[in-house]
Amino acid sequence: MKYWILGVFVIFVSTYSLAQTKVSGHVRDTNQQPIPFANVVFENSTIGTITNENGKFYIESDDTYDAIKVSFIGFQTQTITLDRKTNYEIEILLEEETNSLDEVVIYKGKTSKKNNPAIDILRKIWENRRDNGVKKFKQYSYDKYEKLEFDLNTIDSALINSRVFNGMEFIFDDIDTSRISGKTYLPIFLNEAISKVYGDNILNETKEVLTGNKNAGFSNNQTLIAFVKDLYSDYNIYDNYLKFFDKSFTSPLSRTGIGVYNYVLSDSAYVDNKWCYNIVYYPRRKNELTFKGDFWVNDTTWAVKQISLEVTKSANINWVKDLYIEQEFDVLNDSTFLITKDYFQSDFAFSKKEKSRGVYGKRTTLYDNYKFDIPKDKKFYQSQIDPYNEDVYNRDDQFWSDARMEALNKDETKVYTLLDTLRTVKAFKRLYNIGTILASGYVELNGFDFGPLFSSFGYNTIEGFRLRAGGRTYFTANDQWRIEGYGAYGFKDEKFKYGISGKYLLDRKSRLIVSAGNRRDVEQLGASLTNTNDVEGRSLASSSVIATGDNNRLTSINLTALSLEIEPRKNLTIGITGSFRKLKPADRDLFSLDFYDPETNELKSEIKQTEISTKITYSPGRKTTGYGVDRIIVNDGDYAQLFLNYSAGLKGIAESDFEYEKLQFFYRQPWNVGGFGKLNSSLEVGKTFGNVPLGLLSVVPGNQTYLSIYNTFPLLNFYEFVTDTYTSLHLEHNFNGRIFSRIPLLRELNLRELVGVRGVWGELSDENRLLSEPSELLLIAPDEEIYWEYSVGVGNIFKIFRIDFHFRGNYFDNPDARSFGVTGSFGFYF
Repeated sequence: MKYWILGVFVIFVSTYSLAQTKVSGHVRDTNQQPIPFANVVFENSTIGTITNENGKFYIESDDTYDAIKVSFIGFQTQTITLDRKTNYEIEILLEEETNSLDEVVIYKGKTSKKNNPAIDILRKIWENRRDNGVKKFKQYSYDKYEKLEFDLNTIDSALINSRVFNGMEFIFDDIDTSRISGKTYLPIFLNEAISKVYGDNILNETKEVLTGNKNAGFSNNQTLIAFVKDLYSDYNIYDNYLKFFDKSFTSPLSRTGIGVYNYVLSDSAYVDNKWCYNIVYYPRRKNELTFKGDFWVNDTTWAVKQISLEVTKSANINWVKDLYIEQEFDVLNDSTFLITKDYFQSDFAFSKKEKSRGVYGKRTTLYDNYKFDIPKDKKFYQSQIDPYNEDVYNRDDQFWSDARMEALNKDETKVYTLLDTLRTVKAFKRLYNIGTILASGYVELNGFDFGPLFSSFGYNTIEGFRLRAGGRTYFTANDQWRIEGYGAYGFKDEKFKYGISGKYLLDRKSRLIVSAGNRRDVEQLGASLTNTNDVEGRSLASSSVIATGDNNRLTSINLTALSLEIEPRKNLTIGITGSFRKLKPADRDLFSLDFYDPETNELKSEIKQTEISTKITYSPGRKTTGYGVDRIIVNDGDYAQLFLNYSAGLKGIAESDFEYEKLQFFYRQPWNVGGFGKLNSSLEVGKTFGNVPLGLLSVVPGNQTYLSIYNTFPLLNFYEFVTDTYTSLHLEHNFNGRIFSRIPLLRELNLRELVGVRGVWGELSDENRLLSEPSELLLIAPDEEIYWEYSVGVGNIFKIFRIDFHFRGNYFDNPDARSFGVTGSFGFYF
């Protein structure tokens, strides 16, 4: 779903001030060198900001101020008088301190970790952090108002006069100026949500009940809304690491913060009648996932009253030029600090250059009406909520007027009418369609989507050049039923293939779905260990273009399946499938699936098999959007998954050949290892009870393509290992540039280092070997020792490319064994 942001870029990037006081400028020393991370505040206030790496700053307020104070460790503080309400490009020179008293410790550059009063205060925050927030209570509830906004930023005459916006010039009548960056922007999307949040710290359960939702612009695009909300997922500033954009940033309040931040005690003052200390912090090194900013902390509870966090431009993160966070806290019973406001702004852009255009993503979250220690039954938290209550999405104006905790400003109010008008403009429709194609891969027609376009072409040994065309019914994102189909033609085998399927949502609340379909195609069996009879599935045979060695062990499959699945509780799915399939070699001269019929001893080359399978899938932490028969996962790859499958082969039904039982278990778990990156792990275990031929055995998934495909073995050829009992483990760790950021020559490239290791052990019974002996394929199982490989890789090359180098650990005597290989992949990653 990261491609939705790319789609928004294609639409918009290709292409009245309300504040009373505005100031921008540069802070330099007497040698004209910029001073990064200097503190700039309006005089006699706590409203301030920090200069960026180039010494530049912007600050504004709704109130009128006559002066700003500029300070930095080791320099004399300057007070700058403001002659006007708007003061742009002020040049400020700071002189170094020369007459400091001996007992005053002056810090410059990297601050000391000893005898630093700011760090003494930081240690007190660590000691008391568990005494603040909702975690202090057994149960809690509160009201939550969330406002999500997209803005096209850096509006200038070149953009306004661009031919791209011919016929849409009226949209530029409502540009505004960001209070954070000082850039002009145009609101293009707005979503509001009101909800009630419940939590139980004893049961470790939470539940959020949506009571109102309203949006403008992309109004039917729940996927885009949910994806952006996931990017700005909830976080706790007291945690050691804060996760944004699938990256773990070190919190300035972290116990490990001393090693990555400089801290300076800058000021002290009353904030809402509470005496607080102001601490400025900034990174010790470039290219790490850190922030700059400041926070105000109370002198008795050692709770944070206000905090601002801004990602530095050198941070190793793609497509995000700026990221800014503000949080405010209030006091309950004079002791406990609770969050009342969370403001999050990011600037999505292709380039981090100062004048590059981008799209602001803003989220404002307000919290109110806290209540505590009112227990609710565990069933309350586990019960499913109807994912779509029509009343929630059709609240009247009076509801929003009463429920909003913060009134919309003039420009936000206009977004609702602006976008309604814009959707009637042909030029906008054209741009929107281009963005949709890039984001989804489908061309939207009236009630039908043509695609996916990215699967139109392929190549393999049997079919040669392969052309594929297909589509799906699509009226809304929440259709109760959907039909999908495709046709494909191989220019070498001169055969037509197809697949068609349909599914219907019988009950929205329990997610009871019935589906059926038929597929006749060429497949690479053994592309994964935990195969299911999914009629919509595709394999490497139809998508790979370049392969290592001959990829001729392909199978023609004719599969018919009928399935029923239900989701009795969130992210727990139970399904049953009945299927019948015919398997035969795609080219018998190149590959054989021959076997002896165990009853007649007759030689057969085609397998006919009827099977019943039941599966249970549990995906804790998975986030989805939509309430129709299809839902879209918005945090793909960032949640655990457990899969259990039991299959039974039914002999004699529809001329089915074999009777067997198969048990399979799959467990995938991503691990965020704080500042050390992210570890992906997966475990697969399986066993087949009964005698079956090669076409029904468990093939260890090799990879003869040049694509990096997780959960395969890049140095194994297809069918190199065949098993009826197996255990497989894959580990891959992405350091996210932590090592390269410390190497001077590599630091500026923002590369990311990866390491991986994978292994498999398996057995194959003598009975199953003998059954498939006529296939003339040497059947080997990794039973003597665990087969293993390891790899090292470099990611984020030109921000989109990754390359992996693979090394084989053993079994070098296998036929055509590869000891070394290289694979690569393209992707849109933050």
